[in-house]
Amino acid sequence: MLNREASVVSVANRKSRELYERACEVMPGGVTANIKYFEPHPIMMEKGKGSKLYDVDGKEYIDFLLSYGALIHGHGYEPVMQAVYNQMTNQGTTIFGTPHFLEIKMAEKLIDLYPGIEMVRYTNSGLEATILAVRAGMAYTGKEKIAKFEGHYHGGSNQFLVSVNPDLDKIGSQNEPRSIPESTGIPDYFVENTVILPFNDLAATDQILRKHAKELSAVILEPVQGGFIPADEEFIKGLRKITEELDILLIFDEVKTGFRTSLGGCQEVYGVKPDLTALGKVLGGGFPVGAVGGRKDVMMISAPNGGRDILSAGNKDKGKDVLFHSGTYNGHPTVLAAGLATIEALENGQTIDQLFERTRFLRNQLEAVYKRQGIDMQTIGMGSIFNLVLTNEDVKNYRDLQKANMTLRKMIDKELLQKGIYTKPLNRYSMSTVHTDEDIAKTVELHEDALKNLRR
Repeated sequence: MLNREASVVSVANRKSRELYERACEVMPGGVTANIKYFEPHPIMMEKGKGSKLYDVDGKEYIDFLLSYGALIHGHGYEPVMQAVYNQMTNQGTTIFGTPHFLEIKMAEKLIDLYPGIEMVRYTNSGLEATILAVRAGMAYTGKEKIAKFEGHYHGGSNQFLVSVNPDLDKIGSQNEPRSIPESTGIPDYFVENTVILPFNDLAATDQILRKHAKELSAVILEPVQGGFIPADEEFIKGLRKITEELDILLIFDEVKTGFRTSLGGCQEVYGVKPDLTALGKVLGGGFPVGAVGGRKDVMMISAPNGGRDILSAGNKDKGKDVLFHSGTYNGHPTVLAAGLATIEALENGQTIDQLFERTRFLRNQLEAVYKRQGIDMQTIGMGSIFNLVLTNEDVKNYRDLQKANMTLRKMIDKELLQKGIYTKPLNRYSMSTVHTDEDIAKTVELHEDALKNLRR
């Protein structure tokens, strides 16, 4: 049995600790996003290059977090850096504040790649994209409730911070999960108007959707929960059929899976066309970005034609039949230049196929290590993203995932941090096109060393 706690971030991260203590004086909890925190304190990074991160204490890490999957070509990827430089120097500015050609070029690219996208609107994050998608669903159908799946995360807005990581003693039955708020400051309205569904359980999902069909504007889901638990093909195709029958819009949140499961996302893998798609992360090549794409008839409700703009002073023709959407930085030219360079590199030759092949190889090697050490572990994921789940039982949804040994996984992750493998404890692994054979071999070796150390 493994019988001691993993070593914690301590003496080797002295400068990180000092900077974190300084950060706590000026930022709540010392961080600007709760997901960036882990105990005893996060590691402060100083630079990145390729597949590596370097912290303020000078330590090198093989990076498998990759900014939560955004950096599919790693840090400082030359074609992306050059595209950004060219945009700023050739166009003479970082932003126009007007329409520009790169907006059209990226939209045409997304329409070409994603089966469910006919028109596009840009946002500045994946969260903004999911908010806009849900608002569009409500505006189009005239219904106020949405349905989301237990354990699925769509960003930190009131509507989505419901039943993301709920306590097992509060969640109700599999056939009718309860809506559980995940933060303070969320009005009851959002809890009451968010219907919770059980992922990968088509019979129960069908029953719940039929019960609430007259109230539901849309169903939103991660086709791969958390970026690593894939939908069963029968489930996701069945969900599409049910939502079409009940006149409920289907929204794919492909912020995590876009470009990481295929160039056309999960909708290309499954052969399922959602009504709306939310994108982010990889789309920006390391810059903040989001986009909503979907059916033309749904997307057109945001068109401002005819002067329908609530911010135009004295405008008497605002119209309540228009979905208002705006943002100064939407379609930022620097961001779109980086995103286009990122996508073009993925389209080059066999780049994405090779990325997927190397990801499968790493997964197989890690599973072999844990088997040799007598530890139940399976890698679960799709494309270039996966997670290590410490159980030999089937994992199809949030409730199944709770059977895994999270305590041991956290110990292993902390041990790996000290050895130079970076991902936030318990987080998924994201592969990049620049992870080398040496990176993979070292990762496998350090996992084996970590397990042996914990046994001692």
